[in-house]
Amino acid sequence: TMHMPGNPNPRGSQPINLNHYATKKSVAESMLDVALFVSNATRLKAVLEQGPSAHYYTTLVTLISISLLLLVVIGILLVVIARLNLNEVEKQWQLNQLNNAATTLVFITVIINVFITAFGAQKTGFLAARTSRNPL
Repeated sequence: TMHMPGNPNPRGSQPINLNHYATKKSVAESMLDVALFVSNATRLKAVLEQGPSAHYYTTLVTLISISLLLLVVIGILLVVIARLNLNEVEKQWQLNQLNNAATTLVFITVIINVFITAFGAQKTGFLAARTSRNPL
């Protein structure tokens, strides 16, 4: 193999393609987005099945609906981000803004989901089975 003096990369001067990196990152984020969406939809179904008599019914329906809406917006943003070319310098500022928006929305969605989990902790799974068996 030929090694040119002064060339720090002996495997040929192929720089890291930022586009490939960004696309992989977007795909991973999209998968998480879909997973959380499915989780929220399932939880919404459970809350609706329990009916308005359930604890924090209105709160949970509202929070889950907001979360689902945000996840759709994040999904759309990720598709737009994935389609833009990172190697075009004039698009980098726009991409950065979109990325910041997506990150902010993901953060807000995570916070909302912490509250969904906190409010929805009653009457699900293990706790429900235990309280029905043992009133103390």
